[in-house]
Amino acid sequence: MSNAIFYHAGCPVCLGAEQLVADAIDRSKYQIETVHLGEQADRIAEAEAAGVNSVPALVLNDQVFHINFGASIDDLK
Repeated sequence: MSNAIFYHAGCPVCLGAEQLVADAIDRSKYQIETVHLGEQADRIAEAEAAGVNSVPALVLNDQVFHINFGASIDDLK
């Protein structure tokens, strides 16, 4: 099973994307983890290392998919 990490900041754009995108992923193929960077600031460096520039973003198989635009990763530091 592959991993999928959904990074967000808790804003309305992020929460809407979480409901639509993360919930649509086939859970028989992906283990999904949701990371609220506003509450888990210690994981910002991890998100940046994965290539996340803004949230909401979904990382699937080490590939970043930026979804809409809620906040820049720099705004979360």
